[in-house]
Parts: sequence; C-alpha cells; structure tokens
Amino acid sequence: MKSVYIHIPFCDSICSYCDFCKFIKNDKWINEYLMALEDEIKKNYKNEVINTLYIGGGTPSCLNIDELNKLFNIIKIFKLNKNIEFTFECNIENLTKEKLEFLYKNGVNRISIGVQTFNSKFLNYLNRNHSKEDVINKINLAKNIGFKNINIDLIYALPNQLINELESDIDEFLKLDITHISTYSLIIEPNTKLYINKESDIEEDLDYEMYKLICKKLESNGYNHYEISNFAKKGYESKHNLVYWNNLEYYGFGIGASGYIDSVRYDNTKSFNEYLKGNYIKESNKLSINETIENEFILGFRKINGINKELFNKKYNMNIKDLEIVNKLLNEEKLLEDKKHIYINPKYIYVSNDILINFIKMF
Repeated sequence: MKSVYIHIPFCDSICSYCDFCKFIKNDKWINEYLMALEDEIKKNYKNEVINTLYIGGGTPSCLNIDELNKLFNIIKIFKLNKNIEFTFECNIENLTKEKLEFLYKNGVNRISIGVQTFNSKFLNYLNRNHSKEDVINKINLAKNIGFKNINIDLIYALPNQLINELESDIDEFLKLDITHISTYSLIIEPNTKLYINKESDIEEDLDYEMYKLICKKLESNGYNHYEISNFAKKGYESKHNLVYWNNLEYYGFGIGASGYIDSVRYDNTKSFNEYLKGNYIKESNKLSINETIENEFILGFRKINGINKELFNKKYNMNIKDLEIVNKLLNEEKLLEDKKHIYINPKYIYVSNDILINFIKMF
C-alpha cells in the first residue's frame, strides 16, 4: 500500500507567515492546474491500493463546488482502501455547509482546519480572516454533518505574545472538543511578509515555556503527545503524517509537492508554467541504504515513542543497538529505551534537533 499527498496551491488571501507554494485564487488557473494534475497522476500512479490520502495547500477549501467536483473526479483514478484516512485541509472563511456536505458525501473523513489563534490582534498580524465565533460555528457545523476526526492548527511564539495569551488560546481550543491539535512555533521564513517586514523570533526561553505549557495542558486534558508538535485523542493520531515519520513511501502530486517512491525522494517544481508543460519534478535523489537509515532516525525520533527496535531490525537486517551513535546517546541518557522502543529522553524533546543532527551523515 502507498499514501498520496495532493497539493492545491490556491488561496483567497496570503497569510503573512506562509512559505508554502501558493497563488491567489484564479478560476482560469485552477482549471488549467486540475488538468495538469490529472495528467501527472495518470502518468505516475502505479495502481497500488492507497491507504491514506491528504489534500493540502494552499487552501483546498477555496475551490468552488464545480472545481471540487473536478478534483474529486481525478481522485477516482486511485484504488482506495475501504478503511482509508482521507484528510482535506480547510480555512474557516471559505468553509460552507455546502462544501462540508460535499466533502463528507465524497469520502473525506478527516478535516484539518487552520485556526492558529483566537486572539484578534494576532489574527490580524497573521493576515487571517476569521473570528472566534466563525470557528465555533463552522466546527459545530462540521460535527453535525458527521465529521468526527477534526484537527485544528495552533500557532504560538508570536512576537510580543504573552504566555497568558497563549494559555487563553489553548483553553478556547479545548472547549472545541476536537480529536487532534497540531502546534507550531512561529518560524519567520524567507519569502514571507513577516520576513520582508524584518520581524524577529521571540526569545528561546519564552518559546520553551510556551511549549511546556502546551504539553502540560493538552496532556492533562486527554490528548496523547505522540509527535513533537502533535497531540491526539486516543485512536485519532494522523495515519498520513505517521507515514512520513515512519519513513514509508508516498506519492506527492501537484506543484511544489514532495514524494518518496522506490527509494527516490523528489520535489516537484514550484513554477506554474513548468508544471503546466508537464515538467513536474524539479529535483530527485535516489537514496542509498545508508541515507535511508539516516532518515529513519531523523524522522522516527520525531515520534515521542521513537523507533520500534524489532521493526528496525527487520527493515534493515541489523540490530539498532549495533550502531555506535545509538549506544553513545543511550549512555548519555539523551536516548532512552523500553522493551519495544528507543526514543528521545523527554527532557530533550524541545531541543531534539541537537540530537537528530548526530544522525546526519552518520556513516
């Protein structure tokens, strides 16, 4: 089985922090794009059963019903597992009852909504166009239509944000009673409005205090902290994202998408014209077994329970503890182990990159 990510790059407006491949919505461009997307899928999909499907962006929910019909007709190309996890990303401001009903009737069983914050000051700073009341109404609407698996995104560590402002956001998120929360410390990336405006990241100590607060409050309210930035009610961990963290293969379709197929990692072009010409892939790299093992550590240690020792041994025909760097980090107690797993010591999770760097070019 494989997984599929499809990128829809169009948005009604551009968020000040977003560095993903995106364009302001244009109906003519959307139709041209969907035709090219269909061609890419037909040329590259190898007829496997698809276990998880994720449509992200951009803002997929900015498409109108006719455009969504075209997109979902393309999806019919895939052989879908009857128990598929099918995620669709949404923004509050263009999420309507008609669209939610369409998604539900067409097999979407998980929606991911970019809420980010309830604080009007920070909503304006991030160039988000919804209110707290909009969020509550749309999420209740989604639940009434039948959606049980709902993720919302939280952004924190915003410039001048106080820790009590973050706590207020968390409390409001908890009142929504949804199944999954993804949290992101704001990183000011090149080619974003915040970067152009020369905004600065907050102090690392405050960022850490905010991270600890998020972990404490979400865990104490029944959310399993299963990956560095992700929290889920039991049984609602993202199967699609676990494909990435378990270093499994997946298709990436659409402009700016990335994929991992037949030991090849590839990145699609971000040029609209090149994509329409059928020049989909910009860069690709056939991984050696050593590079694959390095990725196994770098991705796998993002999970709170880390890497399954038995599965690692079967996958690579080697004992994970035969690796010198693993034993070194175990001896330093930066890594810990139980009967099944090796994982990052919880007190080092926030600075996990300092540990993961040990696995880059480890051979």
